[in-house]
Amino acid sequence: MKRVILLSALLLSQFGTSQLLKTSGKKIVNDRGENVQLRGLGLGGWMLQEGYMLKTADFAGPQYKIKEKIAELIGEDGMNNFYKAYLKNGITKQDIDFLAKAGFNSIRLPMHYNLYTLPIEKEPTKGKNTWLEEGFKMTDDLLQWCADNKIYLILDLHAAPGGQGNDVNISDNDKSKPSLWENEENQKKTIALWKKLAERYKDSPWIGGYDLINEPNINFTGKNPNGTDEMSNAPLWKLQKDITAAIREVDQKHIIFIEGNGWGNNYNGLIPIWDNNMAFSFHKYWNYNDEPTIKAALDLREKYNMPIWLGETGENSNVWFTELIQLLDQHNIGYAFWPMKKIDNIAGITNVKTTPEYEKLLEYWKNGGEKPSKEYATKALMQIADHYKFNNVEIKNDVIDAMFRQVTDGSTKPFKNHQIPGKIFATEYDLGRIGSAYQDKDFINLWVSDPAKRSEWNSGQQMRNDGVDIYQCNDKVTNQYYVGKTESGEWLQYTFTTKSAKNYSFDIRYSSSKDSKIRIETASGKNLATVSLPSTGGNENWKTVSAKNINLQKGENKIRIIFENDGVNLNYFEIK
Repeated sequence: MKRVILLSALLLSQFGTSQLLKTSGKKIVNDRGENVQLRGLGLGGWMLQEGYMLKTADFAGPQYKIKEKIAELIGEDGMNNFYKAYLKNGITKQDIDFLAKAGFNSIRLPMHYNLYTLPIEKEPTKGKNTWLEEGFKMTDDLLQWCADNKIYLILDLHAAPGGQGNDVNISDNDKSKPSLWENEENQKKTIALWKKLAERYKDSPWIGGYDLINEPNINFTGKNPNGTDEMSNAPLWKLQKDITAAIREVDQKHIIFIEGNGWGNNYNGLIPIWDNNMAFSFHKYWNYNDEPTIKAALDLREKYNMPIWLGETGENSNVWFTELIQLLDQHNIGYAFWPMKKIDNIAGITNVKTTPEYEKLLEYWKNGGEKPSKEYATKALMQIADHYKFNNVEIKNDVIDAMFRQVTDGSTKPFKNHQIPGKIFATEYDLGRIGSAYQDKDFINLWVSDPAKRSEWNSGQQMRNDGVDIYQCNDKVTNQYYVGKTESGEWLQYTFTTKSAKNYSFDIRYSSSKDSKIRIETASGKNLATVSLPSTGGNENWKTVSAKNINLQKGENKIRIIFENDGVNLNYFEIK
């Protein structure tokens, strides 16, 4: 009891000097009244997996189906052991330390209700809630790591009891069971869970707020199954109002974030605002980064004199990330990017590396054939779980640079410390904005009415998240990747240091199915050489040509390789 009293006193005393968030008109402010723009990351893929994150989307999208596939190979106990390791490794203090150091000041935690309480059909006593320590312990630990780094934790109910929409992957929705909207017990459990969470965290200054229901997508009266044409959304507003009332019984301090229907953006039929410490959340994917695309959110802020928060966004190119954050900064809008960890991921800040053994499991699940043994499958899955440890993921510095430095800084930085004489791989071009560090014609993914605007930016989906197309390389000397699908007028810039000013030779390693040319220029446009590249007979046939007497200055040099034709693949160049 003494320890509890001391802990409570310590938490309460922190409010005097803490950074507790609240709303103030259109702004989110701390307890000193200072504006706080949330720069956050969503921990997608930890408590709740979607199939695309584990490369199972073709045959298992919702988490329960992924679990079924795993149990089929290694049994229920094996599956539980895998998830125990997966959850333990997925997010640790090292991850949060890293996010804080990168520049994020907040975390959005997508919660799966089944880590906190039983599904209604498994409750021993109908209408009563069994509370599970696992989810609360994970949240406690995460909150402590956030507090240690002075960053906010926003709780997000990503998978509500019964599932909150027809996009089943988002909320692990099993359509064979009663949904959140069809079943009063599921709604009561949702309300009770939020009250339990609020009671537990009411005195924490580093809780940034409560995001009540992630991306509702349901047709109450409309024709669109995901609720984009709903006009009243009455059940959605009623449930969020009821959740708010339950939270306010135990916690009057923390911000409530509400979301509209249609994946968070349909606010039609909004009833009179029911709380004085509330903010709107909207989501944004795959559209232009201009004012018209955020006008609905800006109008909400203006009409109701309440803050808006971009609660989820991402899954695009570095160009799109930089442009979006610039737009949000202009309008004082906070954000949370998505997701944290994903297998074979270039569009996030970390990449979880796959394995040949895991790929074999994916092949079996998708196409059948010889069933892997239990021993083989167990080893493959536990190896993947191990790859989720922070020390084993690949940090995507190009994404971090685009999200932070490039937003305000148009200069370029070397991708690596290149010293000449030496070899520079094509994929090690400078960090920086398009037009400064590189030029590429496909650099963004837009799901708009014009199909010609749709692009996969880096069509090879390897290594980096710019527009530059990078593929796996099979040449005898390689860093595993090459730049391909080049088009006339595209270019790459490299920064390196030479010990003396003199003439150098460039040995260029390339492949091409036709005769081509490249130019070598300084960043200021001075032509250093034009190099003919005879056809090598195909994309996988690598050859070397030399360009001699290229004058470089002592110290730092910035040179550009400009493609004069389509179809040149570049592995590396060696400066001698």
